[in-house]
Amino acid sequence: MDIRVSGHQLDVGEALTAHAEGRMGDLAEKFSVGVTGSTVTLAPGPHEHEFDATIVVQLAQGLLMKSHAHAYQSAQAAFEGAYERIEKQLRRYKRKLRDRERKKPEAAAVESTYRVLQSHPEEDEVPEDDAPLIIADMDEHIPEVSVSDAVMMLDLKHTPALMFRNGQTGSLNMVYRRTDGHIGWVEPK
Repeated sequence: MDIRVSGHQLDVGEALTAHAEGRMGDLAEKFSVGVTGSTVTLAPGPHEHEFDATIVVQLAQGLLMKSHAHAYQSAQAAFEGAYERIEKQLRRYKRKLRDRERKKPEAAAVESTYRVLQSHPEEDEVPEDDAPLIIADMDEHIPEVSVSDAVMMLDLKHTPALMFRNGQTGSLNMVYRRTDGHIGWVEPK
């Protein structure tokens, strides 16, 4: 397993690096859900004597789990807060992740391309100061999963929305986090 500990505008000492690597190694052994790598990033917070820690864990199923924590005492306290959150997520979804590993379907995903292109200037009636230039081109992996697995992936990735191919119907669906905190599900007819 690849474990990386780094500091962003912060010198991470050998003791903290060894502690973080040991804890992340223990986490992978404890839950045995196919952890392939993890990244721990420590940074100073926006105020004096404040620290931020972010942990990203890569799983064999292609999922990413992410946690973030603040602490006022030390960088190690921030790491421990983020570690507790990632451990809680793994504990919560451990059974689902193991079941998902066992049920690997043959055609599990479809690759798609997401593009946002700039329109032609002669078509725009908005003054140029009001229209920002937006150009994005990303390849996204669209998994073929059940609705409950899609909700789990939405929680683990900490994204506002997730498009997926419904395993039962074969159609493209989307789950998203609503402003009231609940989960919305879009299924085309």
